[in-house]
Amino acid sequence: MVYRRYGGPEVLEPAELPQPRTHVDSVLVRVRAAALNPADLALQGGMLDSAVPTFFPVVPGWDISGVVVGAGPAAAEFAPGDEVVGYIRSDVQHAHGGLAELVSADVRTLVRKPRTMDFAEAAGLPLAGLTAYQAVCRVLDVGPGETLLVHGAAGGVGSLAAQIGRARGAKVIGAASPRDHDYLRRLGVVPVAYGEGVAQRVLDLVPAGVDTVLDTVGNGTLRLAEGAARSRARLASVAEVGLPGVASVFCRLDGTDLEAVAALADTGRLAVRVGATFPLERAADAQRALAAGGTGGKVVVTIGD
Repeated sequence: MVYRRYGGPEVLEPAELPQPRTHVDSVLVRVRAAALNPADLALQGGMLDSAVPTFFPVVPGWDISGVVVGAGPAAAEFAPGDEVVGYIRSDVQHAHGGLAELVSADVRTLVRKPRTMDFAEAAGLPLAGLTAYQAVCRVLDVGPGETLLVHGAAGGVGSLAAQIGRARGAKVIGAASPRDHDYLRRLGVVPVAYGEGVAQRVLDLVPAGVDTVLDTVGNGTLRLAEGAARSRARLASVAEVGLPGVASVFCRLDGTDLEAVAALADTGRLAVRVGATFPLERAADAQRALAAGGTGGKVVVTIGD
């Protein structure tokens, strides 16, 4: 699926393109699933035109899972038949993304697919998983015995951050809509309703205030929850930039971190919630579902058998 001009889901269309070529250190992957992210819609809508060079037609999609078809001579880490997941973001938008039957990916963007996940679940892991891991482990450095408050704990990044916090031995409180509270309890997360009064609801659970806070929602969420954190708490946001005393988190492709995320999934400590799946020919409907929200998990496009 490609778009030949900026726009919404209506500009996506099927296309036959030449088979991608592999370089000396790249891998040809038969894509089985590709997860959608809000960044896909922003790029397709032209919102980042001043920052990201675009050459039409563009095949969108950064998160993939699939099976290796072939590998270059300097990509000995993978062989045909290997199941992989990848974060194949490029600095240039072109005919290279995940909404395709085949994609050529730099070996550094791929890791082996967790055995515990099917292709749809695994496709939802790279961008959200890297962001969550880097927020919890690198920026906030959440440790055993600490308390972590996650705003938007049922979302793509938030749910993975909550699970990673749990895996690091922290007590995790998840602010989310009441409809998602049972889901959070199944993850071992203590749920609270966000919105007005969220700070007091958190303090009822942790009277001294939480040690660390991760915001995945934005729109003034941290201001609304002022008072829920102790005086020297560490705060981070993936949704707002430049807030005083709040570290900004940007997803960075790091093979070591992606391996760590996959390892957590392989040991059963990290799960991806898939909310809706669509076949490749209905990728535009998948984008509409992502934009509308309310799917209760990742929106994934499945490709092939």
